[in-house]
Amino acid sequence: MSGAPALRLALADDVARMEALIARSGIELSAGFYSERQAAAVTRHVFGVDSQLIADQTYFLIEQDGALLACGGWSKRRTLFGGDRAKSGADPLLDPALEAARIRAFFVAPDMARRGLGRQLLRHCSEQALAAGFDALELAATMPGVPLYLAAGFDVVERFELSLPGDVSVPLARMRKHIGPL
Repeated sequence: MSGAPALRLALADDVARMEALIARSGIELSAGFYSERQAAAVTRHVFGVDSQLIADQTYFLIEQDGALLACGGWSKRRTLFGGDRAKSGADPLLDPALEAARIRAFFVAPDMARRGLGRQLLRHCSEQALAAGFDALELAATMPGVPLYLAAGFDVVERFELSLPGDVSVPLARMRKHIGPL
């Protein structure tokens, strides 16, 4: 690849490429953290694009020479995790004075993992959420994502299990970070 990686706003036209990246990332980067069965279940039933993030203009891509390397976003809405197929009902706005913005749907191409792309997206999303009046971030991390978020200053506030079809249980961690003035 010759050009530098570029961050841009995700668009509705990007959804098919993003879904393909999410499926690859969900399976391949879960190795060593989840069993094959857990990785397949969480990728099939939970992971995916949340089109509300695209509509809210809070979902971003990193590309290089036309290749999609990473995607991730932040949300001013109540949903903590999951793509469109995992959501049901309304997704009300959060109150920035009382609630934390959500970090959502971070995925990196497996061959580009651990090259700073997740950190770049996280830094951008943190700046955007702060500019929108939020002083904290919250997320539900999969086990492969926990090291990134810990390194970025998040704290684990709760560990929980997500029950999925096929009698599969997947461990997640609710994490939080203060980003505003003290």
